[in-house]
Amino acid sequence: MNIITNGICAAKGFKGAGIHCGIRKNRSKKDLALIVSEKKASAACVYTTNLVKGAPIYVTKKNVADGYAQAIICNSGNANTCNANGQEIAKKMCELVAKELKISSEDIIVASTGVIGEPLNIKPIEDNINVLVDSLGYDSSSVAHAIMTTDLVEKEIAVSFEISGVTCRLGGVAKGSGMINPNMATMLVFLTTDVNIETELLQKALLDATNDTFNMVSVDGDTSTNDMVSILANGMADNKKIGICDSDYKTFFNALVYVMTHLSKAIAKDGEGATKLLECNVVNAPTIEIARIIAKKVISSSLVKTAMFGSDANWGRILCAIGYSGVDVEIGLIEVKFESSKGEILVCQNGAGVHFDEAIAKTILQEDYIKINISLNQGDKKATAWGCDLTYDYVKINGDYRS
Repeated sequence: MNIITNGICAAKGFKGAGIHCGIRKNRSKKDLALIVSEKKASAACVYTTNLVKGAPIYVTKKNVADGYAQAIICNSGNANTCNANGQEIAKKMCELVAKELKISSEDIIVASTGVIGEPLNIKPIEDNINVLVDSLGYDSSSVAHAIMTTDLVEKEIAVSFEISGVTCRLGGVAKGSGMINPNMATMLVFLTTDVNIETELLQKALLDATNDTFNMVSVDGDTSTNDMVSILANGMADNKKIGICDSDYKTFFNALVYVMTHLSKAIAKDGEGATKLLECNVVNAPTIEIARIIAKKVISSSLVKTAMFGSDANWGRILCAIGYSGVDVEIGLIEVKFESSKGEILVCQNGAGVHFDEAIAKTILQEDYIKINISLNQGDKKATAWGCDLTYDYVKINGDYRS
């Protein structure tokens, strides 16, 4: 597997564009993105678990019910959520794209991100949809920027790999910085691939990969209303169609997990106000579910996150999070280590503290990528979760989000 350029536009038959249409006040910020496949593609999606859902999710669910789509339209600056005419606006967005591309409006995935509860004015989109379509090309960066809200950096990646001797490509773009919590987050992720695969297997691969990637990310404990991960697979690589869970499926799945893991870490690292990327690795667990629960509890703990911000090796907060996670494990067998590019240090063994050099621990924790390594010593299962530290700037950003 090789990392390649052009992100969401790397796969054969895909183009993208991002422009400023006027939804956002700042003209320097793009706010409307479009991704288009040359031909109709197999489509799969995973959505937020929040009971309050953005209008675009309801429209997208209906549009991809047949397992196919050809384009993705997304705006930033307004979530189109909790609005009386929300679904009407989301449908209109699809109709505008369909008219310009001369495709069915039901073959379009629609998404929105931004402020909740403010009506989305369709006019800026309507007035600029032709500009957006005319801008279609291979500038994946413009797509990445157009879906950003409080994100500080664009998040995209593409890889190439071989399936039975045929070169295939898979690209992804994501946004997400705040309202990030396991079981989807305030994030939008769009994936494109030229792999030829049955729709049912595409949905299975996306859901399974999401459980080990995006559902293992937490920034602040808030689960958003508009979360969506969508993938289009147009089959233009011309590999033999993947119809069973064989070696070809495994190759595709591994590439998907690689791309989604990269984007998950990018989202966690760019958490609002964050200075550090945190990774919690739980190993030697009795079950995968227990490993996942513990990893997510630790990475979501405000006390753990603030300790990491202060470079404080307060391992007791980690055991505390494990203790209230609700899983049945033997605390007296647990081991905890902190790791970064400056080294690794053991801080807890057999559920109790050990003597360690505080100065060395602080040096390790002052780096911007910290690993919290937990061994339960009660099995052979493992899981990883990603998050970030909790800083003063998180409060500042969210205290005037609508300003």
